[in-house]
Amino acid sequence: MNTRLQVEHPVTEEITGVDLVEWQLRVASGEGLPKQQHELSINGHAFEARLYAEDVPKGFLPATGTLTHLQFPAGVRSDSGVRAGDTISPFYDPMIAKITVHAATRAAALQRMSSALEHTQVAGSVTNLGFLGALTRHAGFSKGDVDTGLIERDLDALTAEAGPCVQDKALAALAALGLLDDVGSGFHLWTAPNRYVTLSFADEAFDAIVKTRGAGDHVVIVDGTEVGALCLNGQWELDGDRAPAVAVAGNVITVFAQAGLEFHAADPLDVDAGAGMGAGVVEAPMPGLVKAVFAQVGQTVTQGDRLAVLEAMKMEHSLEAARDGVVAEVLVSAGDQVEAGAPLVRLEEEDEA
Repeated sequence: MNTRLQVEHPVTEEITGVDLVEWQLRVASGEGLPKQQHELSINGHAFEARLYAEDVPKGFLPATGTLTHLQFPAGVRSDSGVRAGDTISPFYDPMIAKITVHAATRAAALQRMSSALEHTQVAGSVTNLGFLGALTRHAGFSKGDVDTGLIERDLDALTAEAGPCVQDKALAALAALGLLDDVGSGFHLWTAPNRYVTLSFADEAFDAIVKTRGAGDHVVIVDGTEVGALCLNGQWELDGDRAPAVAVAGNVITVFAQAGLEFHAADPLDVDAGAGMGAGVVEAPMPGLVKAVFAQVGQTVTQGDRLAVLEAMKMEHSLEAARDGVVAEVLVSAGDQVEAGAPLVRLEEEDEA
């Protein structure tokens, strides 16, 4: 018997109508249990989804970041200990929230969960939100045909991303230019000037041109396609369809479609100091503590050799050489605290060896 309150206790509470936390507090205060076993009954079905700051395609590695935006849909139970502005650090479990739904049948509950995840908005950290949504739409999972190998077998399908459409890019461009909140600036002497902006998605840059026709009325040209953007009664529409919500934090624009699409507005003064590192540099995949360093300058290593161990969020991660080579620099020592992307070990360039 595991006598602690389970992480899944919201599921029990939803199908029984019992508040287990309240019961614990009452019993701890010396009261007896409010009900006996024979007085309890089960009603309907419930699902709980654990929203985590983690990078699913990278093996469910824990992630960090500051939550610049966090919003859950109405009518859905969300148990969370964080809010917008809080930081997901490497020192604690990276769970953001537990989202729980209840319905009369399993199919109805699963549909409600799918909708709840679709309307959950998170910005500021990589999360498993898209993976959870894909799982609710998985044919086998929907039928209850589940075993411990399901995720491994279908991981590619569960993590597949369609990428942004031109309407998503157009919306990000409007947000980057501050036009989503500026719907009253329709007057211009003669013709409104075109606005230009460069953004990137998944490190791929693209340009957008915005032509203003009037207050809250624009044409955005992206990838050679014109997208009409019109604000009606405070709600933006793109080519006649309601636009998704958007969150802006500095130069990061998150469009809440497909579990959140993160765009970056280009800063012409920003220089990528890490450009050109490639496979010759072993970097920290997340913030953490360097537990051990096995590489030494001058050491010959082969692809897959363990060069260092990083500890983050109660887990140890082995960092391996991406190619054969000779160690040119060891940039950290055991006990160092490093940020995500920090270079740890550098191999000699292949033409140096």
